[in-house]
Parts: sequence; C-alpha cells; structure tokens
Amino acid sequence: MFRLIMFLMLLLLPSIATAQTSLRLTGLSGELEDNVKLYLDRYTPDEISTALRFQSRLEDDISTALQALGYYHSTVSIELQHSGKNSRLLIQVDAGEPTLINKANILINGEAQNDSDFLALLKQAPQVGQTVHHGRYDSFKKALTNLALRKGYFEANFSLARLEVAPALKQAFVQLTFDSGPRYRFGPVRFQGNQIEDARLQSLVPFKVGDPYLATQLGELNQAIANTSWFSSILVTGNTDQVAEHILPVDVELAPRKRNSIETGIGFSDDVGARLKLNWLKPWLNERGHSLDSKLALSGAEQSIQAAYKLPLESVATDFWQLQYGLRNRDYQDTLSKESNLALERHWLLSNDWYRTASLRWLYEDYTQADQQDTSSLIMPGLSFSRSRQTGSGMPTRADRLLFGVEVSDRSWGSDASFVRLRGRAGYITTFANNHRFVGRLDAGAVLMEDIDNLPPSIRFFAGGDNNLRGYAYESVSPLNDEGELIGGRYMTTASIEYQYRVKGNWWLAGFTDYGSAWTDTPDWKLGVGFGVRWASPIGAVRIDLAWGLDAVDSPFQLHFSLGPEL
Repeated sequence: MFRLIMFLMLLLLPSIATAQTSLRLTGLSGELEDNVKLYLDRYTPDEISTALRFQSRLEDDISTALQALGYYHSTVSIELQHSGKNSRLLIQVDAGEPTLINKANILINGEAQNDSDFLALLKQAPQVGQTVHHGRYDSFKKALTNLALRKGYFEANFSLARLEVAPALKQAFVQLTFDSGPRYRFGPVRFQGNQIEDARLQSLVPFKVGDPYLATQLGELNQAIANTSWFSSILVTGNTDQVAEHILPVDVELAPRKRNSIETGIGFSDDVGARLKLNWLKPWLNERGHSLDSKLALSGAEQSIQAAYKLPLESVATDFWQLQYGLRNRDYQDTLSKESNLALERHWLLSNDWYRTASLRWLYEDYTQADQQDTSSLIMPGLSFSRSRQTGSGMPTRADRLLFGVEVSDRSWGSDASFVRLRGRAGYITTFANNHRFVGRLDAGAVLMEDIDNLPPSIRFFAGGDNNLRGYAYESVSPLNDEGELIGGRYMTTASIEYQYRVKGNWWLAGFTDYGSAWTDTPDWKLGVGFGVRWASPIGAVRIDLAWGLDAVDSPFQLHFSLGPEL
C-alpha cells in the first residue's frame, strides 16, 4: 500500500509543479498604478501563491504603495480565480480620497535666503492644497541639499524637517527649516605636476579669488585644461584641509602628456585607390606651451605634407598664433599641379563658442589644367568663422559644424590675380530613439571678379568623391572645355542627406542621397544615391559606401572606404 501511495504522488508531482498563480491589478491608473506595480514586481513567481498569508501581505504592500503617494484610505479586495491547472488573484483597488497638505511652513535661513536659485527652487516646494507625496517631499529636500553643495553652502543643514500625516483628518503638515550658513568663495588655484609655466595655466581659470563658489566652474577649468592637449591626466579638487574664513583653495594635479603622439587614418575609393593619413603631434615643446602638428596624406591622385607651429598667447584657451607651411602634388584627371602654401594665422575663441581666424596666405602653384599650363603666385588675406560641437565621440549622437570663410587677392599687392573667394560648410548629426541617426551636409563656394582661366586649380571648384557626390569619381564634376577636359568652375554647391539604422551594437546600415554641381555659367546638377555600412570603432567611425551616380555615364558605381569624422 505504501508503495502504491508513493507511486500516485510521483504521478501527481508534474501537474503540481506546473501549476502557476498570477496577479491581475484593476481599479488604478497613472502614477498610482505604476507605483503599486513596482511593489508587485518584487515578487518572484515562487513567492506568489493563493495562501491567505500571501494575500494579507499583498494588501499591506498595496496600501503602503498608495500611502507613499498620499492615499491613506484605500480598500483592497482579492478574488481567487481558477483556470485549469492555473489560478489567478484578481486584485481590485479603490484608492479612496487623497490626503491634502493643510500647512506648509518652509523657511530658508542664512545667505541663501536671497539667492535667486534657491528662490526659484522654492516654487517646487510642497504647497497647501496639494496631495501629500512622500517621494516629492524627499526629492525637494535632496534638491535643496544638492543646490547648496553646487553653490558652496557647505555648512548647510536642516534644523527642522518634519512631515506629519493625520489620516483621520485627511490632512498633512510640512515643516522644513533649511539653514544654509555662509557661502564659500574660491581661493587661489595651485597647479602641481605641470611642465607648462604657471602664468599660462592661470589664464585658464574661469574665476577670480574671492568669487562665490560654483561647482560648474571647476568643470569648466577641467575642460579648459583638457582642451590644451598638454596633459594626460587632470584632477581638480577643492582643498578642504586649508579652508580659512570660508575661502576654499583649489588644487589641480596634472601629469604631462607624452611629447609625441601619432594618429593614422586610412581610406579607399575605386577611382583614386588607397589613401593614407599620418598625423604626428608634439603637444608641447617648451614651458610656454608651443606645439607642432605635422600631417602627411598619400593617395594615387594626391600627396601632401603640412606642418603647423602653434604659439599660445597669454590667454591660452582663447588666443593663439599659428604658422603653417605645406606642399601638395596632384596628378589626376586633367589636373597636374605642384603647390606651396605658407600661412600665418591669428585665432580667437569668441564668447559665443565661435572661432575667428584672420590669416595671410601665400600660394605658389605650378600647374597644367586641361590645355592650360601656367604658374600663379597669390597673396591672400582671409577671415573665417567656425564652430564645432558634438555629444559623444567616434560616432556622436549629436553634432554640428559650421564654417564661413573669405579670402581676397589683388594685383595691387603683388598677386597674379584679383578675386574674392567665398567658402561655406555646414554639417548636422542627430539621433532619435537611440537607433535612428541622420547626417546632413552642405558645401558651397564661389569665386568673384576674376576670370576662371586666370586662377590655379586649387582656387577653382570641382565636385565628386567621398566628401560630397559619392556616386561620381573624385573631382570629376566640373565645366569642360571644347575637348571635353575638366577645367574647374567658379561656383560649387553640394548637399547630402543620410539615414542610418543601428542593426546591432556598434553596427549601422546607411542609405544616402547626394546632389550638387560645380559650374561657371549654368549648373549641370548631378544626383547620386547609395547605401553603406557604419562601424563605431574605438578609433572613430569606419564607413563603407557603394554609390551610384544617376547622371554618370562612364562608371556604374563608386566604392568608398574611409575612417574618420563624418562632418
């Protein structure tokens, strides 16, 4: 008999093990429903049962969840329902009437009582007539404390913090007294471990000794130092051990960056073949913070080398001189050119985050363009404004870039031609719902006054290639002479719109449309479409594109591979 009973129990075990009890909540909506579900979601499937003890625990948790939002008179009824092997607890909740704040005495004492930020924060305080909400009450207290820390009220505390609830009266009473104490002020900034002279680093400090403390200004100091590229590590802290009369000294611990830094970039397109870029940076040469940046770019169509020597001025974050010299050789399509560029530039960072650059450039170019062979020597003063912003690195979630520039040449100061050259670029990146990304680019230029035949190829405009019209060969879009050879244009405009979809992780698919032309008299607009793959690699965006020029005759498609910034 015992063996028979055991055998029957073993037969019943599978059905017992698979039986499940679920919960269904009704009667609530909005924030009330969300908060109750947060409590219910803490139960594991093994904890849920039809036992009366568990049902009592359910009622207690639901009441607690509603009381946190000011509902102290809720009623909970639970009905047990069966469906085959499974069962369900149907929970019907009536939240009842809310408990309202009857009195709210909130005071701020100390120097913060007239602080505009604290006065603005008081508008978020619990108010008479509102439903008492424990979470909002705690959040308001935390907001007061956090604001005090950000603004240097380091001795702030609550001398009185009381939330009283009288459920029988359906009333609540709030009493808060926040004593801010004095506001601390910035003391001197001391740099340690720096290889750059102290005076130049002091010019980066966004505050003066005696200014009221503000935590965001420590962040600005950190960012300003990082932007110099002089240091490998930066630690900005307030020295609380040496506070005197509410003056807080600031210590900055630095570690010099290595004296040599090398960056590489690669690319490929089926018209010009492989491209290689090498950037050799010496971020600091002496205690004055001078630096040297050398760039080498090689491809079958073009080879160039450039060196730039940067001399920061007293305000190193906003002002510097830069001397540049570069050589470029170009042999592609109907262009054969050797050019030499020497430029002196003065840079200012304006208060609105725009860079203003005044330059004086000498260009000497020995060239053959189609059936024209000549040399040109040009002296060109110029002025440009640029701004770049981005959120995130590699493939930023948001970014924008703007550039407007003008260069002028005139025979009266020794140039071989008189003209005004205008240049403009704009780019924008935005991301939606984490997986949808849009990239837009606009590029335009114009040469005024001078006949195009009197200008060297580097001043004329050509379109085509992976930087604008991707379905057309590199710089193959331009006006033609009578023999059908490219001669370059006086004007150029190209635009591109690209949609990217995240497939998985750092991998994206892209579809794009390009449109534009380079012309002298009448534009011959070109349209291109294509698709590609994007990889957000640790060293930057890797892009592979297959593009078709819908108005191209000779080439059915163009293949591009590149690594580097998208704007």
